[in-house]
Amino acid sequence: MLGFVAAGIRIEKLKRGNLTEGIEKSRRGKHYLVRSEMFYGAVVWDPWLIVTQIVLLQCLYYLTLGLFMAVLVGTRAARMSLVYFFDFSTLTVSTVTGWCVVVSFLLTSIAGAGYMLYVIERAKKCLDFAATLYIIHLFICIIYGGWPLSFTWWVVNLTGLAFMSLLGEWLCIRRELREIPLTWLRSSV
Repeated sequence: MLGFVAAGIRIEKLKRGNLTEGIEKSRRGKHYLVRSEMFYGAVVWDPWLIVTQIVLLQCLYYLTLGLFMAVLVGTRAARMSLVYFFDFSTLTVSTVTGWCVVVSFLLTSIAGAGYMLYVIERAKKCLDFAATLYIIHLFICIIYGGWPLSFTWWVVNLTGLAFMSLLGEWLCIRRELREIPLTWLRSSV
């Protein structure tokens, strides 16, 4: 067991190979579980951060979906409503408006992958957050219009989940694998 004070924070750590676990007590008196892996530094488990990320990602998803719906469906439909967001019967491939709704959902999932790059920032968390987003969307759809009985609804949403999680992971991995510039070290040599 190691104990030390860094930046006014007392940290108790237990060393097990490459993994360091312990309890961190901040200046405000809150305790956090700290897990540190070899290259990524300490990861603090903060439930408020996780809830905030989920809410922010969900809000960005629906704002983007509304934007795409306004552009693609708003030109074809006489009146826009929440039916296009949450009713499974609007996701159809038998009409042009239905195709516009399908394209709106798929484009929103691609934009959601970009949001995950900045909101989530870690490749290993992308699948969790994307699945959470689509599960919350499923619950809202059940409350709004009942259990989705359309095969198209399931295909579009599962495809969107795959796009968002895989593209989000790919973008985050690209960011994580970038070289860290050490220009301050070169100037002194």
